[in-house]
Amino acid sequence: MKFALGTRNKAKRGLKIGTCGFGVSKQSYASSFSCVEVQQTFYQPPQLSTLERWRSEMPADFEFTLKAWQLITHEARSPTYRRLKKLLSAREKLAVGAFRASPIVYEAWEVTVACARALRAKTILFQCPASFTQNKKNAARLENFFSVIDRHGLNLCWEPRGDWDPDLVRSLCANLALRHVVDPFVSKTVTPDKPYFRLHGRAGWRYKYETSELVELAAMLPRNKSGYVFFNNSAMTEDALRFSELIG
Repeated sequence: MKFALGTRNKAKRGLKIGTCGFGVSKQSYASSFSCVEVQQTFYQPPQLSTLERWRSEMPADFEFTLKAWQLITHEARSPTYRRLKKLLSAREKLAVGAFRASPIVYEAWEVTVACARALRAKTILFQCPASFTQNKKNAARLENFFSVIDRHGLNLCWEPRGDWDPDLVRSLCANLALRHVVDPFVSKTVTPDKPYFRLHGRAGWRYKYETSELVELAAMLPRNKSGYVFFNNSAMTEDALRFSELIG
């Protein structure tokens, strides 16, 4: 079954469904979805005037979430830095990423906050690389960062990668007021009452979800059907539409 863009599925009972980035024009997207996860703020934050224009182009009740700038989460050796326009000095390269307590990391947080304000976003995602493994140093850096920053009333969400112990993740999310972000077909969230699901494709990015899988996904949502569900696979727009129809 194919679904055409055009009939907007407004959020029901707090559930927001969309895609990671715009897979179609903003006008077409806004006719079908009520939320999007902005990717550009992770690689190289756009000009605030650009983000303000994006905000003005969408309906008043449309919601943006965004990824925090990679300077906070990813170290300079990450291949994602190829898309960074800011030229880092040798000293800065040693000070970025892994939630380090450094001026450039805290500056990157303030830039991320400014982006959120321009988009009138209320939720920010911190996506960590697999290299940010579970150890005492990384856990301590994570705790320090989220304990000292000004949150500006924003919802903060953490997507760890790699083999993190669920009990430790649960403790960190509870103590630091974080929402645990997962691909629900890979791992279970430790904050199930406020889910933030990112669907990356069960066999890699070039994947289209079966209807039975979307039914399974719906069963993973809390009874009040609240939270975020974002698709991040090659068929993300079609799959998000199909899931919206299923939920609706």
